[in-house]
Amino acid sequence: MQGARPKSRGGVQDGTPSRARERNAADAARHGVAVRELGLVSYADAMAHQLALLEARRQGQAGDVLLLLEHPPVVTLGRSAREENLRVPRESLRAQGVELFEVARGGDVTWHGPGQLVGYPILDLAARGAPDLHAYLRRLEALLCESLAALGVAACTRPGMTGVFVADPAAVRPRKIASIGVGVRGWVTWHGFALNVDCDLAGFDCIVPCGLAGVEMTSVARELGASAPADLGRRAREAVRAAFLTQFA
Repeated sequence: MQGARPKSRGGVQDGTPSRARERNAADAARHGVAVRELGLVSYADAMAHQLALLEARRQGQAGDVLLLLEHPPVVTLGRSAREENLRVPRESLRAQGVELFEVARGGDVTWHGPGQLVGYPILDLAARGAPDLHAYLRRLEALLCESLAALGVAACTRPGMTGVFVADPAAVRPRKIASIGVGVRGWVTWHGFALNVDCDLAGFDCIVPCGLAGVEMTSVARELGASAPADLGRRAREAVRAAFLTQFA
């Protein structure tokens, strides 16, 4: 993200600095869930890492964890995706260096890219006594609204639309600032949410975001305008970490 964008890596296994690992261990001990900040990670590597953590959690060999990261430009199509929500041919996306994946999460089509904070919670909902996917989605929305409030952006949810929007009753078109698409296996979650912090919103032009034709995509940087701090990326990560631990500790 602007001012503090992490370097790109091909993998995620050894990317957490020792000080951050110590903080992760402290989070796990205090809250029962660790938060790992991985930097810029390819979508394929992030998927593989999620799957490894998912299976380890299902087998009782690992605890709950939230992965926070960014992706190079990529379009993903969820289980409900419709081909017409791709505004350009798949071949054109690849020619532009935008990867494309069909994935086992809920929702339609979305875009990820640098400057967008992506969160992948690997949580055992049954072990937490809350095997309820709808309630889980509402908690993700709540933590994103709380994170945005800490960053100075009033946010809300809208009936019938999963995700988080800018709270602006006078807006002609709803402005969506965070998207959610999750998967679950044996009540262990994967996939997750994406918060537009200071990404290039033109990346969404190649799709109908989340299949919602009447929605405009926005970002924290756009909403804050000239008041956006230089360390907005760091502040966003801290806000999401704090809100997540409040919701899921």
